[in-house]
Amino acid sequence: MGRHKQPEIRDRILDACVDHALAHGLPDRLEPLAAASGTSTRMLIYHFGTRDALLRETLGRARRRQRDFFGELVSPRPDEPYPSTLRRAWQVMTGPAGRPYLSMFGRLREDAEQQLWPGFRRESTTDWLQPLEDGMRSIGRPELGTLVLAVIRGLIMDIEATGDASRADQAFDDFLAALAPITTRETDSVDFGRSPPDP
Repeated sequence: MGRHKQPEIRDRILDACVDHALAHGLPDRLEPLAAASGTSTRMLIYHFGTRDALLRETLGRARRRQRDFFGELVSPRPDEPYPSTLRRAWQVMTGPAGRPYLSMFGRLREDAEQQLWPGFRRESTTDWLQPLEDGMRSIGRPELGTLVLAVIRGLIMDIEATGDASRADQAFDDFLAALAPITTRETDSVDFGRSPPDP
């Protein structure tokens, strides 16, 4: 009689594979993932079937981690103007905590064949739209979510291509400064330091 697969062991292995892939990229062979998860290539095949199946699950779980992490960053906060939330989110996304996700999924987006995740380019273009629309809705302008998403994605691609994070940071600050006059018309004037209107 064959052994029953143990979901908790499989789950632990997958988390270790995700940690390794975020730190070092997706490997061409199973051996690095086996070493990172403290098991053997034979056991990886036992639990996941094939190398590509393991890589797909690794990418899927990494993406869920990123969605939870970044989604929390861009969520509106009642005690903070949303442009300030966006500035802090940008700093974390492009900083040490966020860069592994950007590197992993930047490479996947550039993969011409898209074999591991068909349709990833389309999905990755729209999956942050709803959280940003919700954030911009907090200041009465949900339709600007697409604009904010386009700026963030474009500047991230700029950093990946040039490595010039300082210039991208300045560009994002300039964008938020340009956005402020639009948002102040829809928010409490006290949030942005204006004097309240006369009664």
